Amino acid sequence: MHKNFFITNRNHLYEELKDQALLVLFAGKAPQKSADENYKFVPNRHFYYLTGIDEPNIIFAARKKGEKVEEFLFIEKSNPVLEKWVGKSISISDAMEISGIENILYLEQFEATVSQTLVSETFFQVYLDLERRELDAMTTKAQQFASKLQSNYPYVQINNVYPVISELRVYKTPEEIEKIKKAIEITQNGIRNVMKHAKPGMKEYQLEAHFDFILNSEGVSEHAFPTIVASGKNGTILHYEKNNAIVEDGSLVLLDLGAQFEYYNADISYTFPVNGKFTDKQKVYYNIVLKALRETTALIKPGVPFAKLNEMTKKVLAEECVKVGLMKEETEISKYYYHGVSHFLGLDTHDVGSYKDLVLQPGMVLTVEPGLYIADEEIGIRIEDDVLVTEEGHEVLTKDIIRSVEDIEEYMQK
Repeated sequence: MHKNFFITNRNHLYEELKDQALLVLFAGKAPQKSADENYKFVPNRHFYYLTGIDEPNIIFAARKKGEKVEEFLFIEKSNPVLEKWVGKSISISDAMEISGIENILYLEQFEATVSQTLVSETFFQVYLDLERRELDAMTTKAQQFASKLQSNYPYVQINNVYPVISELRVYKTPEEIEKIKKAIEITQNGIRNVMKHAKPGMKEYQLEAHFDFILNSEGVSEHAFPTIVASGKNGTILHYEKNNAIVEDGSLVLLDLGAQFEYYNADISYTFPVNGKFTDKQKVYYNIVLKALRETTALIKPGVPFAKLNEMTKKVLAEECVKVGLMKEETEISKYYYHGVSHFLGLDTHDVGSYKDLVLQPGMVLTVEPGLYIADEEIGIRIEDDVLVTEEGHEVLTKDIIRSVEDIEEYMQK
């Protein structure tokens, strides 16, 4: 991304902040795994969205007063000894070029800058990313800093900027859409490689290895999420991740996977027969899910309530399952379909943004992922596309992935 992308994102955010406000965002750091080993670092996505910086420990701050906004980036000083082990940290010039922020200071100056702002200036609002999913979740750097501010500057109003940035991220720019498309292209190549090498008797993790090979060959170091390779009855478990069962002849394989390209994600579910041929019953259920996918996707356009998508999916699945005798009443569908059909996609796989009273608008990128899970018959089917809402309607970003029974069988016979 060019620095103008991040500058524009920041300017949009400043329009949403109150006057006389201080904004502080932390890049984060990798948590300790065990002994002297840490998990791999990934930047806080809100921080990255506003700065483009993907190094640990860095802090971004901005002061808004009237029409004037001052921006600061606090980076680590060069450490020649540490550089021999992990390489150089970001330089002042690189930080300026990537982010478009001109005031680059060192981390040692952060607290003094905050104190000066809150004591000698008339700043009474502080914005922090205070996302917290669970009551007993690990305390973040931002939450620790909020407690420190409240203790030392009780007159300051603490505001949670998380939902504000989240709503900005709902609408994707052309640059972001291109990143998602690239992630999709790599994921598609990985799916084809899995199908090309699939045969009965393999382990699920062996199929997964053929997906990983393509990602590694394309220079992708991160998956969008842990890959699901679920065969037979395992396909009826939504978040199955063991990937260690033998793929039996005659079984379906449900893939749920995605590459991550420059922090933007693909999210694709795919179901195919490991021996290259659907049974008659598998074909019937597969075509029901495919019909739900197509009819739900056809609804997508600006002005459509988000909730209508899942309503359509349930309607199609229920009607068709009654027709083929799987159910007697349409109300039984919750036994075989028990998740939502769509979510936002972007820097996070389940991307941020509120779904409350959501109406589709241009620039949103959504998944559409209907499924049927029939445990008694050891059949799990999910088919997922990634879709952009456009001014005129929608664009299926995953349109080049083969979906029909006939195309899948033909590809696998080759």
